Amino acid sequence: MADQSTIDDPKAPLLPLQKLPDNSNNSFKSILNKNNICILLGPLSCFLIFFFVDLGPGRQSSRNMLAVLAWVFLWWLTGAVPMAVTSMAPLFLFPLFGLAKADEVAKSYMDDIIALVLGSFILALAVEHYNIHRRLALNITSFFCGDPVNPPLLLLGICSTSAFVSMWMHNTPAAVMMIPVATGILQRFPTGEDVHPDVRKFCKAVILGVIYAVAVGGMSTLTGTGVNLILVGMWESYFPQEKPISFSSWFLFGFPLALLIFFALWAILCLFYCSKGSAKVLSSYLDKEHLKRELESLGPMAFAEKMVLAVFGALVFLWMTRSITNDVPGWGALFHGRVGDGTVSVMMATLLFVIPNKKNEGEKLMDWNKCKKLHWNIVLLLGAGFAIADGVRTSGLTDVLSENLKFLEAAPYLAMAPLACLVSGTVTEFTTNNATTTLVVPLLIELAQSMKVHPLLLMIPGAIGAQFAFLLPTSTPSNIVGFTTGHIEIKDMIKIGIPLKIAGTAALSLLMPTLGALVFETSKKV
Repeated sequence: MADQSTIDDPKAPLLPLQKLPDNSNNSFKSILNKNNICILLGPLSCFLIFFFVDLGPGRQSSRNMLAVLAWVFLWWLTGAVPMAVTSMAPLFLFPLFGLAKADEVAKSYMDDIIALVLGSFILALAVEHYNIHRRLALNITSFFCGDPVNPPLLLLGICSTSAFVSMWMHNTPAAVMMIPVATGILQRFPTGEDVHPDVRKFCKAVILGVIYAVAVGGMSTLTGTGVNLILVGMWESYFPQEKPISFSSWFLFGFPLALLIFFALWAILCLFYCSKGSAKVLSSYLDKEHLKRELESLGPMAFAEKMVLAVFGALVFLWMTRSITNDVPGWGALFHGRVGDGTVSVMMATLLFVIPNKKNEGEKLMDWNKCKKLHWNIVLLLGAGFAIADGVRTSGLTDVLSENLKFLEAAPYLAMAPLACLVSGTVTEFTTNNATTTLVVPLLIELAQSMKVHPLLLMIPGAIGAQFAFLLPTSTPSNIVGFTTGHIEIKDMIKIGIPLKIAGTAALSLLMPTLGALVFETSKKV
C-alpha cells in the first residue's frame, strides 16, 4: 500500500515508476529478418549494377536492363515479394530506368497469347467445377488397373491421365487437379514406418509420375505451359515477317517429342520403383471393383458436364484447324490472319457464361464468382516475361550476354540442340521455367543470327530445356505441389530427374534436326 504522505502530495506520481523492458534488440532483429533482407537484395543489387557496372561505351541501356533484371529475378528467386507483384515490377522499373514508355510496357501484359491463357484457365475452372477431371481420371485408372493389380500398368494409367490433362491447361493447375486424384488412390495404402517397401516405392512412383507427366504433357501443346507461349511470343516479336507458330504446327512437333519422353519417364519409374513382387503386395489394398464403386458414386454425366466437354472439344478442334499447312491454310484464312488462338480461346470461354447448366433456373455453366480462382499470377508472369524479352532485345543486352555463349558457335550442327537444351536445363533448376525462357531464348536468337543458322534450331531446344526442371522441388510450382504430399524427398527427384533429363535431351536431339526441320522449315533463311 502507498504511503499516506505520497498520496497527499499532488506532485507525486499516481503509480510507482517501473523500468520498461528494452525492446530495441527485438525490434532490430524483427527488421533484419530473412524476408526483409531478401526484399532489400532486389533494389540493392539493381542500384549497385546501375552505379558501378560498366558494360562499355554506348551501353548504358544494356546496363540499366541488367540492373532491372537483377531486381526482378532476385525477387522471383527468393519469393521475397509475391510472384504476381514482382511480375508487375517492369511496369514501373522500365519507365524509371528509361528502357521503354509506360504504354509500351503495359501492352506486353495483354496480347493474343495472354488471351489464350485466360480463356484456357476459365475452361479449366469449368472442368474442375463439374468434377470432369476426377471422372476422367477414375475411368482411365480403372481401365489400366488390371485384375489383379498390375503396378506398371496402373502407373501408366495415372501418368497418361496427368499428361493428357496437362496438354490442355497449365502445368500447375494440372498438377493441382491430379495430385488429389493420385493421393486419393494412395490413401488405400497404409502409412508409417512398418509399411512394406514395395508400397512405399509405388507411392513415390505415383507422385513423381504425376508431377513429371504434367511437365512432359505440357510440352506437346501451346496451352500446356507458359514456356511454349513465351517462345511463340518471342518468335512473333523478333521475326514478325515470318510465319507464326500455330497451335497445330507446334502439336505436330511437340506431341511426338512428349510421347518419347513420356515413355522414357514410365520406363525409368518402373525400373526404380516397381519390383516383381509389388503386384501381390498392392493387390491387398487396391482392386478394380473399388475404383468402379467410386466412379459409380459420381452418377451419370449431367447436361452441364456434357456441355463443358462439348465446348472443350470444339475449342481443341478450332485450335487444331485454324492453320494447318501452306497448301491447306485452315479456317483462319477466312479472316485474313486477323484471328489468333487467343481469339478462339476467349470466344469459347464466353460460351460458358451463355449456355445454361439446367440445374437451377437462370444459372449458366459458369459465372464470374467461379472465376475468382483464376491464376492471375501466371497471367502477370507471362506479361512480365514478354516485357523483359522486349527490354532485353531493345536495350542491346542480348549483344552483351550472347558473347558468353560463343562456345556454341564451334559446335557441329547436330550438337546445337543438345547444347542449347543443356544450358537452359541447367539454369531452370535455379529459377522458374518462364524466367529461364525469358532470359535464355533471346540470347540463343542472337547467337543463331551470328552463326547464320535458323533461330528456331536454338530457340526450341532452349525453351524445351527450360521445362526439364526435374531435380528440385523449387524448380517449378508443380514440383512443389507433389513435394508437399510427403511421399517423395529431394533424393527421389534427383534419382529420377537426372536420367529423365538425359532421355529428354536425347529425344530432342533426335527430333529437332529431323521432324523439327520439316515442321518449322528450318532449312529456309530468316
